[in-house]
Amino acid sequence: MNTARTGGTAEGVGEDTGTGAGGPAGGPVRVVIADDERLVRMGLRVVIDAEPDLTVVGEAADGAAVVPLVRELRPDVVLMDVRMPGIDGIRATEQLVGGMADPPRILVVTTFEHDDHVYDALRAGAAGFLLKRARAEEMVQAVRLIARGDSLLFPAAVRELALRYGTAGRTPEPARGPIGRLTEREGQVLRLMAAGLNNGEIAAKLVVSQETVKTHVGSVLAKLGARDRTQAVITAYESGFVQPG
Repeated sequence: MNTARTGGTAEGVGEDTGTGAGGPAGGPVRVVIADDERLVRMGLRVVIDAEPDLTVVGEAADGAAVVPLVRELRPDVVLMDVRMPGIDGIRATEQLVGGMADPPRILVVTTFEHDDHVYDALRAGAAGFLLKRARAEEMVQAVRLIARGDSLLFPAAVRELALRYGTAGRTPEPARGPIGRLTEREGQVLRLMAAGLNNGEIAAKLVVSQETVKTHVGSVLAKLGARDRTQAVITAYESGFVQPG
């Protein structure tokens, strides 16, 4: 796996930058890799299995194979390529997120950050994305972050994707729908989330406690019907509540 630094990974935002996530039962985080390139799967497996708190439990070469594999193995995280034969990563993500009571967290692993497939995968329920050329330590940190239930956001890239693919040809209606139910403070929190700030940074910006921010974030997610911060931010852009660019 190429371990060269990428500008995109430096902007990734999550709530906790520590290491050692652990699976729900206290064991290692269980990971399934879905990519049609065998060498990519091998590289990812080597990187992940080198960590004591992470383990690869299965691999799939296309989206059609990953769905039944995930249902059988019940991993915590799926590393999902978006461009695969048969069923692509977008459709596979939709099937997993929409068809399982407790779906795994999905991390899109892609070659190009400004890819409409990436944006569609995020809309389908992926918790974030990472470039295939990310360094090994960035990859394992991303898996741990996703496994803890956080989102992996790259504010500049998501803004660019929203501008190019998410809002093209649409008339923004920020006051309608779920966005209209947000309080003024919740709206402030959502805008800061879209800017890539984590809870601690939002607390400092608004001069409130982190617990207060967590409460507001939870309320924002509930009112928007968003599974995580990534989905909330996409809703903010697509409604016109936050303008990309």
